[in-house]
Amino acid sequence: MADLSALRSMNRLFYVLLAFGGLAALGGAYAVYMMEHHGHIISGMNNQIVWGMPHVFAIFLIVAASGVLNVASIGSVFGKAIYKARAPLASLLSIAMLSGGLAVLMLDLGRPDRIIVAATHYNLTSVFAWNVVLYSGMFSLVIVYLWTMMERRMNVFNKAAGLAVFVWRFVLTTGTGLIFAFLTARQAYGSALLPPMFIVLSFAWGLAVFHVVQAVIYVWNEKKLDPEILQRKKNLLGVFVIGSLYMVATYHFTNMYFAHQHGFELFILRDGGIYPNLFWWGYVVLGNVLPLLLIYAPGLGKSKCVMAAALLVVLGAFALLYVFIIGGQAYPLNIFPGYEVSSSFADGQIASYTPSIYEFLLGFGGLAIAFIITTVSVRVLNFMPQDKPYISD
Repeated sequence: MADLSALRSMNRLFYVLLAFGGLAALGGAYAVYMMEHHGHIISGMNNQIVWGMPHVFAIFLIVAASGVLNVASIGSVFGKAIYKARAPLASLLSIAMLSGGLAVLMLDLGRPDRIIVAATHYNLTSVFAWNVVLYSGMFSLVIVYLWTMMERRMNVFNKAAGLAVFVWRFVLTTGTGLIFAFLTARQAYGSALLPPMFIVLSFAWGLAVFHVVQAVIYVWNEKKLDPEILQRKKNLLGVFVIGSLYMVATYHFTNMYFAHQHGFELFILRDGGIYPNLFWWGYVVLGNVLPLLLIYAPGLGKSKCVMAAALLVVLGAFALLYVFIIGGQAYPLNIFPGYEVSSSFADGQIASYTPSIYEFLLGFGGLAIAFIITTVSVRVLNFMPQDKPYISD
């Protein structure tokens, strides 16, 4: 009777979660309808800030979708057993987050039907066209990779598929970084450091998302993670957080070395109002320093502390992307160094931006798509990591 009661409780929880995810997805669909019907004038975006809050959500989901596959790669490519047991769940999360991120990108363009043109007419000189190939290739490879793990007859191809995914996700994240690195019309971008920076950031963000989802699944199934596995994953998350903080610091130090970038760096790091506050308090303190304390401080590093650290890393990721994407567009391009530029088109002026409710609805709608795909798949198929039974004292 107790088992039957627990099963009914889990069934109710599943449908409640599905209902909340569905409501968030419907909210995103409503936002798409409103922006399609009235135009982007109802959003906070304008002629200067053309990539708004939806792009913050989308880029996070796409970068984390690449990074979460690091868990699978460590298992399949490098033969680490505890990570190999988590490869199916990591692959599922990659497909789910890539689906959510691309849905937000496509629906934020204003003309979603134009995706047919992008999919059938390629401009090989455009980095955006490259990414159409990279995203579709990632979907295909991860699906094949899942097939080699979940179909016993295909297990012999698992390492080859894992190696292909390992290489492709590096190329995909490089392509995401190149979107900004090749965009010379903004003072913040145009740096060769952006592709490797996005790769390292994906490691930390993907592992943080994986840890949160895995912890929830274990609680849902009334199981406890082996402390040894938790310790190894915790240390790996700490290394990735340190690496991502190093890359972001290197990017800003490199910018500060060049005289023409001093104004932009002072804007982002000191004088830009919300942007330096989000960078220092949101990304550096909440997204890096506090997680590292929770991971490495003596007496901490337990399951709840690591969960809190992972959640803070995710929040810090959103703070950094807001500063990078929105702040990078808000600062005017220095077209004529040494001269003051002004015109009726607001040239030379810092752009203002306040995200609207529709942008948040669309962004959370993308998260909801990833959430629904993950929740239903974990419920229907066996994505639970298969470790040796752990019995607590």
